[in-house]
Amino acid sequence: MMSLRITTVLIVLSLLRQGVGSADEGPTVDELTAAITKSLPLLEQGAKGSLAQRKQCFNCHNQGLPVMALTTAQSRGFVIDRDHLQQQLQFTADFLTRNKDRYREGMGQGGQVDTAGYALWALDLGGWKPDETTAAVAEYFLQYQQDREYWEPQSNRPPSEQSLFTSTYVAVRALKVFGVPEQQSRIEARIDRARQWVNTATPSDTEDRVFRLRVLQWISNSSCEREQAAMELLETQRQDGGWGQTAEMASDAYATGTALVALSDSGSLQPNAISYRRGLRFLLSSQQEDGSWHVVSHSKPFQTYFESGYPHGKDQFISMSAASWSTTALVLALPKRAD
Repeated sequence: MMSLRITTVLIVLSLLRQGVGSADEGPTVDELTAAITKSLPLLEQGAKGSLAQRKQCFNCHNQGLPVMALTTAQSRGFVIDRDHLQQQLQFTADFLTRNKDRYREGMGQGGQVDTAGYALWALDLGGWKPDETTAAVAEYFLQYQQDREYWEPQSNRPPSEQSLFTSTYVAVRALKVFGVPEQQSRIEARIDRARQWVNTATPSDTEDRVFRLRVLQWISNSSCEREQAAMELLETQRQDGGWGQTAEMASDAYATGTALVALSDSGSLQPNAISYRRGLRFLLSSQQEDGSWHVVSHSKPFQTYFESGYPHGKDQFISMSAASWSTTALVLALPKRAD
């Protein structure tokens, strides 16, 4: 029998999805369109700058996440630089191909699970077809850390490179999308172990809760588990409409953008829902006049700093990640383009 707690969660989520209980109509289409239109050129600028400065290395903040924002915007009819998008996808594929032999041996590359996982995520969003390289990366995910139930990040760079849930999600997603038939029995076994872990692991911050929901979306057989994870994420939304990276930190565009996109992608929250509208309002209010978002970095840098062209100096990498998530969250509130 379903517990009272689960029953309450399902009722609340149902009401939230329908947008019941608030007179706030949320941002207008014109407001959303204006904010997105100001953000996209800056994301393209930062992505192009990274491509020019880091000629051999793929990175998540200036390449993987902007691809998400750009492809989502394109699906809603926004004009993007298609040639540039293809350059980013080819660059990402070439980066993985250079490490193909290492992937087959389960060795990976710098950044390990997070870098390889975000790279395959970007390729999938861009419509890249499976090939020998993507199969080799899938093999890497099967061999790497195979003594564990989860995948662990190589770095401790909060918020995006320190969560077991994030690393596990990008690995699971990669195996689900790019695994080949010969790998399927091992994929099922590895994912079954991850499923047992994620059902008992306790998230400690917004990044954990966001990516726990994402993992469950891909591997859980129980709608109750997914609904519970969504409710736990919703319960940490602030009065200002945003989310903070941790309970001690103020609401910001990174945490808010990741939360809204996860809730939307999982089907837990529709854009007309109360909580989503409040989140959109927070994102619009925190967007800078130039169209960017500024989030202060709390990670200790270990790579040589470079200017990508995105604003905010040494905070530009986390700010660009935040802008990618925030722009995606805004775009998801608009109807898809009719084909």
